[in-house]
Amino acid sequence: MLKIKRVYEAAEKSDGTRFLVERLWPRGMKKEALKMKAWLKNVAPSADLRNWFAHDPLKWPEFQKRYQAELKANEAEWQPILDAAKEGDVTLLYSAHDTEHNNALVLQSFLEKRLKK
Repeated sequence: MLKIKRVYEAAEKSDGTRFLVERLWPRGMKKEALKMKAWLKNVAPSADLRNWFAHDPLKWPEFQKRYQAELKANEAEWQPILDAAKEGDVTLLYSAHDTEHNNALVLQSFLEKRLKK
């Protein structure tokens, strides 16, 4: 099962394998405090895409399309998440304040489609 969670929420056993899926390190978070398997910077949206989106909900539909195109071109970056999800629960960690418009939601949906294949 693929779950998403804000990086600032406490880690729980039910999270399973945890991956940080942000290009930038979350503000105020100490590296030793974040329980995770890996920080997958390159699975996050490119800097250009992230800056263009700027968490503007009006750009959400186009952001999803552009980010999925980046993901399709970078299979090696997200494959470790897919491999872990085949073995057990996985939690994608993100830092955005907006829980309805963020890259982890797009990544979760993108990977769930591949898990069903």
